Amino acid sequence: MKRSIPGLLFLLFVFGCASPSKESGMKLSRFDLVTLSGEAIDMSQYEGKTVFINVWATWCKPCVQEMPTIALAMEKLKDRQVVFLFASNEDVEDIAGFRDNRKFPFDYVRLKNLEALPIDALPATFIFDPQGKLIYGEEGFRDWSTAENLLLITPTAQP
Repeated sequence: MKRSIPGLLFLLFVFGCASPSKESGMKLSRFDLVTLSGEAIDMSQYEGKTVFINVWATWCKPCVQEMPTIALAMEKLKDRQVVFLFASNEDVEDIAGFRDNRKFPFDYVRLKNLEALPIDALPATFIFDPQGKLIYGEEGFRDWSTAENLLLITPTAQP
């Protein structure tokens, strides 16, 4: 089933912060990501690191509201082995324009297979352990800078 932007908007409007969309056994390799210059990202390069993937869109207000909290989380976890990726399936020009107008320290990437992922609302966040296994998945806004939520990113972190 192909998901459309209007469908995602409807679900976001109706459900807001939806329940977690955790899929048992989901692997990091399931994400098909490319750089904004179009180069394929080899997900195996992140072996041994925790990977935080935030799926967002330029038109998504909760996504944009969540971003400063993720920037704070990144700062608090800068000495940890955590990779933060910001994935959108929008046109590269839209993503780059957003990046250029907001000065977040994010690694923006393009998501090529949104339809194949368990995402019904945005923002959607997936956290993978150093072995590439999903340890947390959720749709909806979250303040990622709190001590409680930093522990979701890396359970051994000391905020």
